[in-house]
Amino acid sequence: MKVETKCLHSGYEPGNSEPRQLPVYQSTTWKYASSDAMGRLFDLEESGYFYTRLQNPTNDAVAAKIAALEGGVAGMLTSSGQAANFFALFNICETGSHIVASSAIYGGTYNLLGVTMKKMGIDVTFVDQDLPEDELAKYFKENTRAVFGETITNPTVSVLDIEKFARLAHSHGVPLVVDNTFATPVNCRPIEWGADIVTHSTTKYMDGHAVGVGGAIVDSGNFDWMAHAEKYPGLTTPDESYHGLVYAEKFGKLGYITKATSQLMRDLGSIQSPQNAFYLNNGLESLHVRMERHCKNALAVARFLKSSDKVAWIHYPDLEGDEYSELAQKYLPNGSCGVMAFAVRGGRAKAIEFMDSLRLATIATHVADARTCLLHPASHTHRQLSDEQLAEAGIAPDLIRLSVGIENVDDLLEDLKQALDKI
Repeated sequence: MKVETKCLHSGYEPGNSEPRQLPVYQSTTWKYASSDAMGRLFDLEESGYFYTRLQNPTNDAVAAKIAALEGGVAGMLTSSGQAANFFALFNICETGSHIVASSAIYGGTYNLLGVTMKKMGIDVTFVDQDLPEDELAKYFKENTRAVFGETITNPTVSVLDIEKFARLAHSHGVPLVVDNTFATPVNCRPIEWGADIVTHSTTKYMDGHAVGVGGAIVDSGNFDWMAHAEKYPGLTTPDESYHGLVYAEKFGKLGYITKATSQLMRDLGSIQSPQNAFYLNNGLESLHVRMERHCKNALAVARFLKSSDKVAWIHYPDLEGDEYSELAQKYLPNGSCGVMAFAVRGGRAKAIEFMDSLRLATIATHVADARTCLLHPASHTHRQLSDEQLAEAGIAPDLIRLSVGIENVDDLLEDLKQALDKI
């Protein structure tokens, strides 16, 4: 099936006289006829359901759909995109490990790696993702265990050269983990370009309507953990909490997701609720239609903003002449996303004046849903930082992140024009 059809049909196949729409299994537990039957589940000797913190039929169906969309062998849902990125990395890292990560990633993920995981004894080196391959290779260490980046960065909308980073990661015997939230599998499937693990904040385009927070992890099944067994003892040596089973040996290509589910979700519990998974599935069914409209609207908006003498600069990879247009044409030939970064002339004060003059676009912390919204990081998410600190973080003080929705584009352009006319 093509990706558009998978959005509707993958993950759940109803049988005769069963519900056509995916049911919500709103239950914490399942009944078993014997103690031994449940015991086999706890020993991972059989698959099945006994407690929703580990697995739930609604969640599993949606995870399977996302895995099919990305071209992976297995997937799992988490309570948020942050939880997905944490699980994806912590599943293969431990105290003493090192991660190479793009410095252009979402600020929350930057803090997760540079602050919280650092407290756990996991070190990270943030790198300029646009550096040449030989320069980036210098940042790898003997204890490097993963490489991390975003297909399209938030909020700077840079495009990751996935093949370059996949070559780097694999030449050092480690997997590439890519957050594909902004592109979605409709516009880019990183696994096809060499990524090993893909993550998502499903809260964004996948949900599409800002109704449910969630995350997802998809494993390609391509990375050979046993070939690098000394680096990944969690997958290649006995887990005493499951009677000494070895995930990579017992479950093969499903070892990575099985460990993340049966070990990390068991102990940390960042589960997505079945109700939110149901909302997510509804969003996924129209993802292919919405992404086409997001990209079409965003390109029109980007061209309008670029033509305005009130706009100081704009970054949007689909825009002719953008510094990432070549990479976008390679990895995102059908369009990137609806998010762009730009600035109005006059700096921070004029940015605030412009945003306060908008009537249709909403000032909101959110991004990448059906309604147009925008945010000024210097005034909102990064409000505590000085202009110098913002520059160090790669966030221009005048940067406005605009997430273009699926409204009529003429209405959006009219709203932007009247707000620009007031500054």
